[in-house]
Amino acid sequence: MIADDTLTKRNLTIMIAAQAVLGAQMPMLFIVAGLAGQSFSTNICWATLPISLIVFGSMTTAPWLSSLMQNYGRRLGFIIGTLGGAVGGLLGAYALFISSFPLFLLASYFTGIYMSAQAFLRFAAIDTASEEFRPKAISYLMAAGLIPAIVGPQLVKLTSDAYVVPFMGVYLSVVAINLIGSLLFLFLKIPLTEKLSETNHLGRSRLKLLQSPKILVSIICAMVSYALMNLVMTSTPLAVVGCGYSQSNAADIVMMHVLGMFIPSFFTGHLIARYGAPRIVSIGLIILGGAGISNIAGVELVNFYIGLILLGIGWNFGFIGATTMLALAHEPNERGSVQGMNDFFVFGFVTIASLASGSLMNCSGGTSLEGWTSVNIAMLPFLILAGGSLVWISKQKNI
Repeated sequence: MIADDTLTKRNLTIMIAAQAVLGAQMPMLFIVAGLAGQSFSTNICWATLPISLIVFGSMTTAPWLSSLMQNYGRRLGFIIGTLGGAVGGLLGAYALFISSFPLFLLASYFTGIYMSAQAFLRFAAIDTASEEFRPKAISYLMAAGLIPAIVGPQLVKLTSDAYVVPFMGVYLSVVAINLIGSLLFLFLKIPLTEKLSETNHLGRSRLKLLQSPKILVSIICAMVSYALMNLVMTSTPLAVVGCGYSQSNAADIVMMHVLGMFIPSFFTGHLIARYGAPRIVSIGLIILGGAGISNIAGVELVNFYIGLILLGIGWNFGFIGATTMLALAHEPNERGSVQGMNDFFVFGFVTIASLASGSLMNCSGGTSLEGWTSVNIAMLPFLILAGGSLVWISKQKNI
């Protein structure tokens, strides 16, 4: 550990730049993938399947990518992620050109490789950080998402109709973003975790890790925060367009949502350091509930804006808080196992949420309003699960 955090701050600067450049592709793809899927598929219940494949790709990539980073370094893992994103962009553009839904799904899976690598940025930001600087490092990194939150939706407006085939320009732009962003990781310098051969230093098994209340609750809260955000956000473009508004309106609402995800990062780390991660996670869950209430209250543009902004803020508090809780709950030599397992469960749950999102939105009622209401009501049991887990851990002794 570097006491003065000099190396941490150097690496953090590089990762913030990478987040700013590479992060633009995620709001771009989440805006257009569901709409493109709806145009491909004869069954509108599968409209959000491309987004589900992105998250499924992240889920299945996380375990092996985490182990690869543990053994060969973060730099290689992040470069592999950008290559996956570039391949996803190329395949997506070609799939749109030849109107192949299966190929489009394969493209989404490759995009998931990038998404998985991007998620590990939050862990890499604290690899060499002092315990005091950890929540701030995560927060600063997440704050860099402000740039892609603004740039991504604007690129969609500029490129979605750049070719005769709708959305093909978006996917070609994603290729360029990944190729440019990959160069930044060449300057990253994070030492490998020292390999320990003694049996008693190998760390706990995955089953033992899950039996730790701190790790278990951290994973539950991260799962719920991310999955509920994805559940609602995935259906948002479909709901906005289905309620009679334009694709441009949908892009603006998603932009405000992503701003809500990242603007709080300027102070989330300081709040965690002062009040503790569990309290901030609890506030995040309450805000997520407020997002659902706003969305159910009506389908005016103001409802969409308020609901999606609150959804972003709730995700920020819940996910950053849960990530901080997890970082303090394991030993350095358990990093690869814990982080890979965490993201496997998180993105697995998010995959289910994105699949459910399309079905609830398009197939649970006769109108867009009924579908949108179903999506938001579905948040309730999972908010209760995460809130209950925090109450449970607060009553545990000697953990």
